[in-house]
Amino acid sequence: MTSKIDTVAWRDERVRLIDQTRLPGSLVYIDCARVEAVADAIRRLAVRGAPAIGVAAAYGLVLGLAGHRAATRDAFFARLRDVSALLAATRPTAVNLRWALDRMARRAEDRAGEPPARLWDALLAEAQAIHREDEELSRAIGRAGAALLADGDTVLTHCNAGGLATAGIGTALAVVYAAVEDGKKIRVLADETRPLWQGARLTAWELQRAGIPVAILCDGAAPSLMARERVGAVLVGADRIAANGDVANKIGTLAVALAARHNGIPFYVAAPSSTLDLSIASGAEIPIEERAAEEVSAPFGEAIAPAGVVVLNPAFDVTPAEFVTAIVLEKGVVRPPYGPALLALYGQKSA
Repeated sequence: MTSKIDTVAWRDERVRLIDQTRLPGSLVYIDCARVEAVADAIRRLAVRGAPAIGVAAAYGLVLGLAGHRAATRDAFFARLRDVSALLAATRPTAVNLRWALDRMARRAEDRAGEPPARLWDALLAEAQAIHREDEELSRAIGRAGAALLADGDTVLTHCNAGGLATAGIGTALAVVYAAVEDGKKIRVLADETRPLWQGARLTAWELQRAGIPVAILCDGAAPSLMARERVGAVLVGADRIAANGDVANKIGTLAVALAARHNGIPFYVAAPSSTLDLSIASGAEIPIEERAAEEVSAPFGEAIAPAGVVVLNPAFDVTPAEFVTAIVLEKGVVRPPYGPALLALYGQKSA
């Protein structure tokens, strides 16, 4: 299996992140000494991908509390609430962010009677546990989904759902890596994924690094190329999955799902259980982040549209469960009807 990418790390009371805005040109690390720097990195997509931002947020909370280890318990918990609110506001759609912060808050409440210094140690241990678990989950997702791919398959993917999106080896790409480890020859077609080109910049970089054949294509070319290139499966990640199996993922995913249905190609979603939000009935309840107009009108600082033109820039769309062939989770492959199947695997889990 591919070598791990250290997307997120805790080093010397700093949060170290790969600055993904600099890839593929330069592999640059950001050492965040303040929680505000972590929040900024999440907001501007220096770190992105639902699982990775969950891990980054957990470490960011620890970082934001580092200066309060000698404070009173009341001051410590007040600071915890403030830091959590700061981090939670950075990306509204990806549920892993709130899931990680809520888990950290529960850990603090469980140890509320202890001095702040010991509370801080417990929170650091919890963030490290979230990190380790995400590594394990990504490998389990890969193992669970590898059988879905056949030797010689061409797989189409959208956005980046590899090691750069997690603390491990990925979600959708973990399935590819596991299939390759099983001896299968897999080729990947990576949608550019506009407006920020996560497919062209990040997925292509990862797969080249792993020695897996990859070709990038314009997002609009995917429907016609599915048949011409004999795509055997579409495989994407997710930022939030509702109780009925509706999936929020990077904008453009819905178009890919519709094209896959038209071409009779299976459409698979791979994600850890931390991406499930069984507290909401359907994708209609998922908040969709609207991002800055400049990402579309002036990508990477280069103006390509008339000044002052109105821009619509939703970061995500929702693919209805009816277009999802199966969801790959760490406990196995789930097929419709998703409501009963998800509850059978994960009970009344709520993010």
